[in-house]
Amino acid sequence: MSTATAIAHPNIALVKYWGKRDSDINLPATGSLSMTLDIFPTTTTVTVDDAAVADVLVYGGEERVDGPAERVTRFLDLVRELAGSDRRARVETVNTVPSAAGLASSASGFAALAVAASAAYGLELDTPALSRLARRGSGSASRSVIPGFAIWHAGDDDASSFAEHIDAPDLAMVVAMVEKGQKAVSSREAMRRTILTSPFYPAWVSSTAESLESAAEACRAGDVERLGRITEVNALRMHALIQSCDPPIRYLNPTSTEIFDRVVALRDAGVGAWATADAGPNVVVLTRPDDVPAVTAALAGVAELAVAAPGPAASLVTRTQG
Repeated sequence: MSTATAIAHPNIALVKYWGKRDSDINLPATGSLSMTLDIFPTTTTVTVDDAAVADVLVYGGEERVDGPAERVTRFLDLVRELAGSDRRARVETVNTVPSAAGLASSASGFAALAVAASAAYGLELDTPALSRLARRGSGSASRSVIPGFAIWHAGDDDASSFAEHIDAPDLAMVVAMVEKGQKAVSSREAMRRTILTSPFYPAWVSSTAESLESAAEACRAGDVERLGRITEVNALRMHALIQSCDPPIRYLNPTSTEIFDRVVALRDAGVGAWATADAGPNVVVLTRPDDVPAVTAALAGVAELAVAAPGPAASLVTRTQG
């Protein structure tokens, strides 16, 4: 038996990707920019067993035989193809971020799985290759392979669609956990519905490409104000786009909106703070580390809060070759 354990953290996109050009290999319609967090890690152990007749997924201590297990097997099939192996594996994963609540649990999950599975099957992959592999499980997982801030290049094919690190100003995030339950409509379904039914989708693609270029320039220039403004505008555009599909999908709830309003009030009071939200009701506030106390004070009592700094790359913890 060969065993490997890896750890990865979720990321929050400042410039979002929403929608795929190729859903089979998870090629995004646009590039994106994100910050990997230093909180909410996922730890995954993959054990390759010569005697096993089927893959097994143990999630949070419970064996799964439903959709997540099928998704993990499809991912392992990719790893087996790269490794020239037909051996099955046991996957044990522990997630500390609320799952399917718009806090990028699939990003940390598949980034950790990519690192652990590739090591357990004896592959030696560099960072771009790990990012491409993680992308096949979940698009945003390509960014959780990368430490700190990452740009995910949309690319033209599998080889050119991966994430890489980008230097950025000193920033922090305050995560406001409005709801921890699973959302009613998955991101995959919402993306599909948006692409098929929203008349505004082409404008989203073109404007997001422009936003990404501007955000990357702001990162390189250390321009926090510009980066923050792009972040909040891009998030609100994405949620407006999602609400424009048929039938409409609304991820933000009244508490989410209240947090956005409180962040605007903070800026009016001279505090550098900008709100964003992925596909769910939870809101994340981008700010400077020195302004974290002001942000947490302004949001106290509205939602459970967690403070994050830029986090590490997905990494291998242990590996035993059998």
